Amino acid sequence: MIKIYTDGSCIGNPGNGGWAAIIIENKKKIQIKGSRKETTNNQMELLAPIKALNKIQRGSKVEIFTDSKYVKSGITEWIHNWKKNGWKTANKKEVKNKELWTELDELTSSFDIKWIWVKAHSTDQLNNEVDLLARKSASS
Repeated sequence: MIKIYTDGSCIGNPGNGGWAAIIIENKKKIQIKGSRKETTNNQMELLAPIKALNKIQRGSKVEIFTDSKYVKSGITEWIHNWKKNGWKTANKKEVKNKELWTELDELTSSFDIKWIWVKAHSTDQLNNEVDLLARKSASS
């Protein structure tokens, strides 16, 4: 089982953004991170699991921990109706960040993933660590 902690951060929204992931596989911990200019917090929250999944072997059993209800609900619930409705929301508006959602959706089909929501800025040490990495990336 591979465990992945992800987070995104943005200074201004839109503004300078950062994403980060901590990948734990075979008791080995790998940190990855990156930044983008003129982005949004939601885009960074989505980019973190995309980048992390691209680092591990397809077919792996994975637990992804996120403090973003947007990401967890989007990929486990909302996306099914978005796809059925031609990438429109329940209000008939275009789904924001469609390119990232489609990339994440495509990637997730190659893994056995359990999505786990964790409370932000709480007692989960690895969530706090990945939050700090994402914030540092946004400000670099």
